[in-house]
Amino acid sequence: MNKRILKNLDWSIVICVFILIVIGLIALYSATIDNDLLEFKKQCIWIAIGIPIMIGILFIDYNTIARISPYLYGISIILLIGVLFTGAVNGAKSWFNIGFFAFQPAEISKIFVILLLSSTIVNIQKRSKSDINKPSKLAIILGVVLLPTVLIVMQPDYGTAIAYILSLVLMLFVAGINKKYIIVSLILIVVLVPVMYFFILPDHAKARIDVYLNPNLDPRGAGYNIIQSKIAIGAGKLFGMGLFKGTQTHLGFLYPKTTDFIFSMIGEELGFITCGLIIVIYVILITKAINIAKTARDNLGSYIAIGIVGIFLFHVIENIGMTVGLLPITGVPLPFVSYGGSSFVTNFILIGLLLNISARSKKNIFTK
Repeated sequence: MNKRILKNLDWSIVICVFILIVIGLIALYSATIDNDLLEFKKQCIWIAIGIPIMIGILFIDYNTIARISPYLYGISIILLIGVLFTGAVNGAKSWFNIGFFAFQPAEISKIFVILLLSSTIVNIQKRSKSDINKPSKLAIILGVVLLPTVLIVMQPDYGTAIAYILSLVLMLFVAGINKKYIIVSLILIVVLVPVMYFFILPDHAKARIDVYLNPNLDPRGAGYNIIQSKIAIGAGKLFGMGLFKGTQTHLGFLYPKTTDFIFSMIGEELGFITCGLIIVIYVILITKAINIAKTARDNLGSYIAIGIVGIFLFHVIENIGMTVGLLPITGVPLPFVSYGGSSFVTNFILIGLLLNISARSKKNIFTK
């Protein structure tokens, strides 16, 4: 059975992830060379933890995993509530500090929300696929996502919250949501965005938007990071300044260089060629994930896969976009490249689920 799973596996996804991890480790090594390689060493530990978990997920049928999703979802909600009572770190209550490591429940909750949401949509569509368009049924689906999203916004962590919403939108689209709901949603977004800006968003969130539109409004304050990021990327030119030679990186101008702005650090030291390679790899990875959603053996697999696409798509576009000044800074990591234990293990599990679905896509490998 295991041989048949490995035979049907989409190995191109594994290769993409491996290349991203290697690039990330090289960047982390350079970025932390002046700090006893602390984050580099931690990242290696998280990789050693994440790979066996990914392999374990691969060999358990995703239908079996989905059946326990309500319990996993319940645990994640408890964790998201509990983290609100912890001390703030950089203005956000997003982490549980466990000895040497910090754990971010909003990251791991992505998995459980996608699994439960997929199961919920499948159960609603058992009689008819169009049942998803009934207001009462749609309310249930929205409730599954809105509860953790609201808790994450309370931390506050707007970037991760948007990732949840994008996954929901893609899953509903694939599930056959009526176009009228899409039109109404777009109208609501147009109306609510200015309302949120003027009456709901806290001052620091408004400042990020203002600085996004014009970083020079506060070049030594809120606009400092994006200005330094753009300088770093520009300084790298085509081939980069070389490892350990980035001035913005090693003179302390670029911060945080191992998480939010690691793409800027790569641009400075390894250049446009490497940055372009990273983008191409992400395009391949996301395209492969979309193909897995299209060829899954059942609707459950399709919904899980497209939900994962939403997570990766948002993180890639937002992280790279904010480092070059095209999008507001939200603090989301770059998958498999940025430093971060919670995000790294979460991404490994998401890849494990994708491989799980792809290995079972062409035929039911549990039948003779």
